[in-house]
Amino acid sequence: MREKITILKENLARTIVGKEDAIKLVLVALLSGGHALLEDVPGVGKTLLAKSLARSIHGKFQRIQCTPDLLPSDVTGTNIWNPSTREFEFLSGPAFANILLTDEINRATPRTQSSLLEVMEEKQITVDGVARFVPSPFFVIATQNPIEYQGTFPLPEAQMDRFAISLSLGYPSFEEELYMLEKQLNPTSVNELSPCISLDNVLELQKEVTKIRVAPEIQKYIINLITASRNDDEITLGVSPRGTVSLQKASQALAFLEGRDYVIPDDIKFLAPNVLSHRLIPAGGRNAKVIVARLLNTVTVEM
Repeated sequence: MREKITILKENLARTIVGKEDAIKLVLVALLSGGHALLEDVPGVGKTLLAKSLARSIHGKFQRIQCTPDLLPSDVTGTNIWNPSTREFEFLSGPAFANILLTDEINRATPRTQSSLLEVMEEKQITVDGVARFVPSPFFVIATQNPIEYQGTFPLPEAQMDRFAISLSLGYPSFEEELYMLEKQLNPTSVNELSPCISLDNVLELQKEVTKIRVAPEIQKYIINLITASRNDDEITLGVSPRGTVSLQKASQALAFLEGRDYVIPDDIKFLAPNVLSHRLIPAGGRNAKVIVARLLNTVTVEM
């Protein structure tokens, strides 16, 4: 099954220039069964990445453009009256997809944001007391602009904690941007991408990831790192137990992507800034990633 990963990466590279680490982190979130939050400025390829991934796995793609007037039913769906049958029928919302792009999620009101809490954790949506499962695999890619805050509603801690990975694509390098211009003379659009793996393949890969071995020493390292975040003077709110589990699952996915059947400390060190930073509430406006970097330098691995 590992060759499927190579094929998937090569397919994504047809439309996405560079960004190997970003692609790796998004795949880590997908294979670990989590979700990804992309915090970046407009125009760096967030939507392109989501669409390309959906095409590559032959999955159903849906996009929600979040605005202040977006209602929870616009996300989950609602029951409507059918005059011919004289019964209510459920009209599913865009959340019933394999890849759900929630664009500018912080522009939706807290009420609408909360409509994603259940489906992101339990892979089901409850409307009028009836629970319906979304397609499997189910993967949310949410975006938000870290610069423009006017007319936005910051994501609450419970919502942030649902994301396995938080990352930024960033601007391309000079060489990457030059290559982008060259590709525009003979571009490859998302619609030209052919599915390279199936949805069943993705589910099989997710099962393979759970078999990756995590030594007791690595688990202790994870817990020591999490505990340090809860006892640090520069942190108001430390990492939750969900974050502990997410870091282990993400490390298994990364090890799998790297061709190993076991997790090493470097997996934890590579992932910690992207798995833990968005779960912290720093004290006094401090930078969460700087704090995580300090914790990584402080907490040692006892092998």
